[in-house]
Amino acid sequence: MNKIFEKFTQLLVVWTVLAVVIGYLYPPVLTVFRAYLDYMFMFTMLGIGFVLNPEDFLPVIKKPWLPLLGTFTQFLIMPLSAFCIAKALRLPPSLALGLIVAGSVPGAMASNVISYLAKADVALSIAITTVSTFLAPVLTPFFTYFLARTYMHVDFWAMFKSILMMVVVPLAVGLTMKHHMREKIERIRSFFPALSTLFIAFICGLIVALNKDKLAHLTPMIFAAVVILNIAGLLGGYGLGRVYRFNEQRRRTLAIEVGMQNAGLGAVLAIKHFSAEAALPSAIFATWCVITASVLAGIWWNKPGGISL
Repeated sequence: MNKIFEKFTQLLVVWTVLAVVIGYLYPPVLTVFRAYLDYMFMFTMLGIGFVLNPEDFLPVIKKPWLPLLGTFTQFLIMPLSAFCIAKALRLPPSLALGLIVAGSVPGAMASNVISYLAKADVALSIAITTVSTFLAPVLTPFFTYFLARTYMHVDFWAMFKSILMMVVVPLAVGLTMKHHMREKIERIRSFFPALSTLFIAFICGLIVALNKDKLAHLTPMIFAAVVILNIAGLLGGYGLGRVYRFNEQRRRTLAIEVGMQNAGLGAVLAIKHFSAEAALPSAIFATWCVITASVLAGIWWNKPGGISL
């Protein structure tokens, strides 16, 4: 059974594309679940808490400056890049806001799997993702408010509360339960990434379902904006890894961490606090960043990296 769940998780792109097709062709199949979107994401983060182990936090304790530097790099590159891209391409206010939200969320948990496949530093990847996730209740609404308030009203405290309840609380509960019931949870460990895969694909499909009428009028600019933002993250992360004098393994890690955003969270936040249209950039980014990161992982798989953390 574990192998089936692992295979299901590896096919994230397939399930996302399938959900998007269903959302476009048969919107009511997915839109009926809109009211439960927050709870789905909470269960996703709860499952991730079950997957993490206390020893995963050792890199943060041993060398805290490394994950903090990685988190700083992510929030330096992605929100500012999203803002500049939105301005340069003159995106409509709702889409510009949505792109900034996509750039302001923490790293994607899928980046840890991609880092493994890319022969990068998995321990550092987990540490950066964890630190950025726990800092997200402050950093995500801050950058969204600071950069996007010219487009639309942004309620900092409402976003702070949403991220706290949807991300940090269920993640902490999952970690606590894993600590007390480790042996039982380990038996079904592979189920939780599969559940997260299902929910992320569902969220992307729901965004498309809610925006079916608007999709026909979208210009290629929004797709170009997402692609450019993803490239900026991958190249910026790898490039600053050189500046930091990281070895090859850590450069790969930083590229993946910065280039892959928790776009599922971005989509949920956009729907909850702004509009369904504002969630489109995150839905597109969620699919695109997995594709590009998977391609990179395939290229790097046959090129050994440096030492481990």
